[in-house]
Amino acid sequence: MKRRAVLAALSAAAAAGVLGSLVFLAIAWQTEIPAMAPPKLADFDAATIHRGAALVAIGDCVVCHTAERGPAFAGGRALETPFGTLYATNITPDQRTGIGNWSAAAFRRAMRDGVSRDGEHLYPALPYEHFTRVTDADLDAIYALLMTRGPVLQKTPENRLIPPLGFRPLLAGWKLLFLHEDPVLPVTGQSDEWNRGRYLVEGFGHCGGCHTPRNIAGSEERGKPFAGGIAEGWDAPPLNAANRTAHPWTVDAVYRYLRTGMDAEHGIANGPMGPVAHGLSGAPDDDVRSIAVYVASLLERDGPKAGSLPPVDREAEATREHPEGAALFAGACATCHGPGAPMMAQGRPSLSFVSALQADHPRNAVQAVVNGLPAAQAGRTALMPPFGDSLTSSQIGQITAYLRSRYSERQPWTALEDSVEEALNAKEQP
Repeated sequence: MKRRAVLAALSAAAAAGVLGSLVFLAIAWQTEIPAMAPPKLADFDAATIHRGAALVAIGDCVVCHTAERGPAFAGGRALETPFGTLYATNITPDQRTGIGNWSAAAFRRAMRDGVSRDGEHLYPALPYEHFTRVTDADLDAIYALLMTRGPVLQKTPENRLIPPLGFRPLLAGWKLLFLHEDPVLPVTGQSDEWNRGRYLVEGFGHCGGCHTPRNIAGSEERGKPFAGGIAEGWDAPPLNAANRTAHPWTVDAVYRYLRTGMDAEHGIANGPMGPVAHGLSGAPDDDVRSIAVYVASLLERDGPKAGSLPPVDREAEATREHPEGAALFAGACATCHGPGAPMMAQGRPSLSFVSALQADHPRNAVQAVVNGLPAAQAGRTALMPPFGDSLTSSQIGQITAYLRSRYSERQPWTALEDSVEEALNAKEQP
């Protein structure tokens, strides 16, 4: 009798396993959408293409889908993740290596469901978590823009992921857990500008992709929207009242920062935020203003109004505490950042207003010292050379500690050495 019970239990477990496998395969399997001949320029009206260009600028698509010094949208850029390296795909209208034989329906499915034309699951480095929230008309406008670019024959390199994550059907389970379809609906009582900004931020702008913490599976933590995250080794600060700045953010300040890459009371867009500001510099002015209205509403906090705080400069105290850092600053930084420097007369931010020096973690301040300001951004803001190759890790730590002490009234950082090693190690990787 006992043997029969054991056999029955094993049979039931085996049946459940088979049933579970069948259910998973049913969920994971996606049909192929037939290939089509590439559309012609005449198939799209100019207004739709123009709107697509605006949305592509807001979504910063060209940054992820373009390799360094490579053709625009042709893919090949390495995207480092905690699970390995992904390579951005070619989204030019090339029929062999791009999306030239995709229909608009295939493109919409990829953007919303993360499934390519041939039925293959796509990794959530493509932020389809956000694109589920946008309209068909806007997705079709982006499709029109991409399909009217020049085709580029360029094969995407193979991804290098931790086994078994290269097995794409596993992504069906991830989507079942984390992919939600919740369109951005207008909020009653808010202005049209605010609602437009919310739609762009939570949709094509996918700002939460960087500015929201992620769980162990790599999905955004839905209960902590805009609470801050990490992107490419940089802190993406919280876009809420916890944001640490010398001055509160206003609509005008957010607008200036997004439009020009700099605000005198907050600093310069660097790291992954630099290309975002570069893209937004070419976006429609009304859309950038709407984004600023919405983001500023998230950042609202009590405290002094913008412009009411004088610069902090604790030079004597900081020099006593960090004499080596003070000497390094005098030799490497004071020409641009010291009192009376020509750069300061051009409206550049005082270091006491730079958000990175007010932050809870030293990561961004260290990254700025190590990597400087990339030349691609320097023409729009200010040139800052990288010091990761000319200063030792100890010197970088000393100068960063000095900057925190001199230009901030906050407590010294405790994770400084680890941040320096992290930034230098990342710089050494190919």
